[in-house]
Amino acid sequence: MSTELPAIADLIDGEWGTPSVDLGVALEDPATAAPVARAVATATDRVERALAVAETAAGRAETASGRVEPAVLDAIADALETRLAWIAELDARATGVPLAQTTLLGPIVSGSFRLAAEQIRSGVLRQERDGVEVLRLPLGPALCLVPWNAPAPMAAHKVANSLAAGCPVILKVSELAPYSSVVLAEVIAEHVPAGMFQLVQGGAKVGAQLVAASRIKAISFTGGLAGGRSVATASAAMLRPCQLELGGNNPLVVLPDADPDAATRMAAELLTTLNGQWCRALGRLILPADRADELLDGIGKRLAALRVGPPMDPRTELGPLVHSKHVQQLRSSLDARGTRSFGAVPEDGNYFAPTLLDGDLSDEVFGPVAGVATYRRTEEAVALANAVPYGLEGYVCGVDEHQALGVARQIRAGEVKVNGSSIMSLHLMTPRPAWGLSGLGEEGTAETLRFFTGARVVGVEGRFALHTS
Repeated sequence: MSTELPAIADLIDGEWGTPSVDLGVALEDPATAAPVARAVATATDRVERALAVAETAAGRAETASGRVEPAVLDAIADALETRLAWIAELDARATGVPLAQTTLLGPIVSGSFRLAAEQIRSGVLRQERDGVEVLRLPLGPALCLVPWNAPAPMAAHKVANSLAAGCPVILKVSELAPYSSVVLAEVIAEHVPAGMFQLVQGGAKVGAQLVAASRIKAISFTGGLAGGRSVATASAAMLRPCQLELGGNNPLVVLPDADPDAATRMAAELLTTLNGQWCRALGRLILPADRADELLDGIGKRLAALRVGPPMDPRTELGPLVHSKHVQQLRSSLDARGTRSFGAVPEDGNYFAPTLLDGDLSDEVFGPVAGVATYRRTEEAVALANAVPYGLEGYVCGVDEHQALGVARQIRAGEVKVNGSSIMSLHLMTPRPAWGLSGLGEEGTAETLRFFTGARVVGVEGRFALHTS
């Protein structure tokens, strides 16, 4: 597939359009920082039209002519599979994430639609309890808000489950990474009734317009804490359900018995996967005090050995950050801190060397940066892991798995991995919860589908009675 960037477009009521609002920001080639396009937004009147169309489509979705059946979801998955290489290239070009990593995430794009179809076929939306029906019905028009770091996989997961639930969906991705959403939208639009899926482009203003609309009955949002609070605030008066994943400041607890190769590998991978631009990245490295120097030396050697380069080079292990403004923000946030950086990065482009801070890190830094803290007793390590108000992901490294699992069970986070550092969840069918400031509710293969539905219980009173002895 060609890596030529597609024209940024929106899709309203089955009709493609060109977003007309210039956001005053140049989209960049992360490898060179050279401008490649303008960040644009869908005009206010077209956003309003999308909302009206979604409301109308919600009524049609209750009939056979408007419903998205499992076979349609499978057909979308089939069509997407022929485009996964292109989608991976577009996400690499937009975000700076190495192509090898965006390619690894590609199967999530098509797989999300297959998993949603399988769930519908298995009957998850209709159950019976002794003659009493429990029906899970679509809440109505849904809004999916997706950030820039892995746009296609996250959009596919949210949209597939919204459509499977029967909700007309409006997708808005970040203005910094709009390209793969156009390809995704082209495929979906070929298979679903007009109005069941719509794509709008833009930044915070478009997002605020959509979030403020009472026509929207459910919002699935992945992004920063400030954005999540805005979504929650706007939804509170409507008592509208929100699924919020807001990032984290994730600890890696290295236990005293940890294998040095395993510990240094975990730390390096968690710091640099997606160039550190992911919500489950390493934020806080917690080391036994008597092994800290040894482990930091090993981590530094691994980081210095990473192959740094442009994201489209299949050999690249660490690429540039998404935008020059993000690099500037990251540098300014660290100016007053003692830091150690590892490896050489190109002077041109949006590169940022992996960096460890002297001391703990209280807030999330969306890049290859982590704080370092040490402990002398395991109880101190657990206290350090739980010392921030976030709770998305945690990691524990230790040879004694029984002890490591015992520590993991004490960490306040939605998921805690023992001796693992991949970007994938521990299990396909387990939830992805968020504790504290990391979010609200749970995402997951089953959980996201359920989020877009409400339960209706129907039965004839008296046909079933509880019997007591």
